[in-house]
Amino acid sequence: MEELLLEFQSRMLLFQMNYKRYLFDKVDLSNRLIAIKGVRGVGKTTLLLQFAKFNFPKSSTLYVSMDHVYFYENNLYEMAKEFDNYGGTHLLLDEVHKYPNWSREIKLIYDNLPRLNVVLTSSSVLELYKSESDLSRRMVSYDLHELSFREFLFLETGLELTAHSLSDLMENHVEIAGEILQHFQPLPLFEKYLKVGAYPYFMENEQSYYHKVMTTINLMIEVDIMAVENLRYETIVKFKKLLKAIATSVPFTPNISKLSERIGLSRNSLVESIKTLNKVGIIQELYKDATGIGLLTKPEKLLLNNTNLIYVLANENANIGNIRETFFANQLSCQYHVDLAPKGDFLIDRKFTFEVGGKNKSSKQITGVKNSFIAKDNIEVGFGNIIPLWMFGLLY
Repeated sequence: MEELLLEFQSRMLLFQMNYKRYLFDKVDLSNRLIAIKGVRGVGKTTLLLQFAKFNFPKSSTLYVSMDHVYFYENNLYEMAKEFDNYGGTHLLLDEVHKYPNWSREIKLIYDNLPRLNVVLTSSSVLELYKSESDLSRRMVSYDLHELSFREFLFLETGLELTAHSLSDLMENHVEIAGEILQHFQPLPLFEKYLKVGAYPYFMENEQSYYHKVMTTINLMIEVDIMAVENLRYETIVKFKKLLKAIATSVPFTPNISKLSERIGLSRNSLVESIKTLNKVGIIQELYKDATGIGLLTKPEKLLLNNTNLIYVLANENANIGNIRETFFANQLSCQYHVDLAPKGDFLIDRKFTFEVGGKNKSSKQITGVKNSFIAKDNIEVGFGNIIPLWMFGLLY
C-alpha cells in the first residue's frame, strides 16, 4: 500500500486546479459513504482531488483509481483495512465500477471500518444504478453535471459570475444582464460554449475537442452499457444510429414505429434502448407528465444531453431549434424538474412555462398561460417575461 500513498502524495504536489465546480460546496462531507455520479469527462477526478487538497487531512487521506495495477493482486477491502491501521481517515476511490464486485467490498468497509470515510466516483452510471439498492441505507449520492455556461466563462476568461436561482432570473434578469454587459459581450462566448463548452477538454486542446467527445460517447456505449447490458455488436451500431437520428432532427418528437423501422429495433427494444441511453447521460427523454412512467412508456420528446453532442454527431446538419431546446433543458435539469408544457415548450417544477426560440419568437404559443416566459436566443438583454437564452447558463 505504500506505493499508493507515495503516488498520491506525488500527484498532489503537481495538482494545480483551484477552480471549484458548483458541486464542491454542496457535498455534505460528514457522511461516511458518498458517491459522485456523472458521465465521463465532467470532472469527477478533479473534484475528488480537490476534496483531498482543501477539505481532508493530508496525512490521513488516500486517493486511488480502481483500475490501478495494485488491484491485480490485492483486494480493496484488505487495502482499506491496512489504510485504517495506518491511521487513515478518508479513502477516495475513483472509477469504482472498474473493480469487480465493488459494492460488496464497499459494504464491508462501511460496516467493519467505522473510522474510515469513503468518497467514490463512477462514470458507469448504469453500474451505480445496479449497486445503489445494495448500499441505499449507507450511501449518499450526488450528480455532477456538465459545465454550465457560467463555469465555462470562468475557465475561458477568468470572469467569475454569481450563480442565480431561476426565481432570481425571472424577477431580475434585466438588472443582472445589465451588470454583466459592463464586463463582456456574452453572445460570442455563448456560441462557443454551445459548441465546445460542456466538458473541460477544451482547456487542454480545442482542436481535438470533438475527437475526445466522440471517444467519450463510444466508451459510454461500448464499455459502460456493454458491461451491464451485455449487448451484441449490431445492437451497439443501432444505438449509434439512434443518436445520429436525434442529433440531426428538429426538436425530436419520436414516432416509435417509424424510428424502430429506421434503426432496425423492435418497438420494445427501441424504448428500452432510449431509457438506457437516458440513464447513462447521452440523451434526455421528456414527457408532458412524468408521473406514472413505465418501463415501456415511449418518451414524448428526445434531446441529446448537451449541445456539444449535437455538433459532434450532426456536424453541419445541426438544427438551431434542437440546439436551443437542448441547452435550455440541460441547464435547467441540473436543479429543477423539467417536463414538456401543454402550451409552450417546457414546464419547470410543474409551475413555470417556457417557450424557447430565436430573437423573433412571438408569444402566441403561451398567450393566456400563467407564469409563462420566453427564452430568446441572440439577444443580450430582455424585458418583461422575455429572458435571453444565454442567461439560463448562470443557474449553477
